[in-house]
Amino acid sequence: QVQLVESGGGSVQPGGSLRLSCVASGNIFSINHIGWYRQAPGKQRELVATITHGGITNVTAHLKGRFTISRDTRKNTVYLQMNRLKPDDTAVYYCNADLSVIGVGDVASWGQGTQVTVSS
Repeated sequence: QVQLVESGGGSVQPGGSLRLSCVASGNIFSINHIGWYRQAPGKQRELVATITHGGITNVTAHLKGRFTISRDTRKNTVYLQMNRLKPDDTAVYYCNADLSVIGVGDVASWGQGTQVTVSS
């Protein structure tokens, strides 16, 4: 069994920063692809940023320059640094990963989400 656990969400004023973390645990052989999505109230879930096994990063165009994705492979952890936050960034942020699990194979997994609220 594998698990993704997000943390770091909270309430922040416009212009502030937050760093989200997602830790992958379980019988993981490798993390093939991991990233962040978000879902605002009444809206569809949207891709925020991803990072591949080889370390190639991708940030959704309209978030580039404010959001950065990074990882610590030794800790099976991915981070999302969010700067100059805006009220429109308010959403539940989800971690998503494609994992190679020992004895199972490739597994797609979602975290439970962490709330980010940007408000004055």
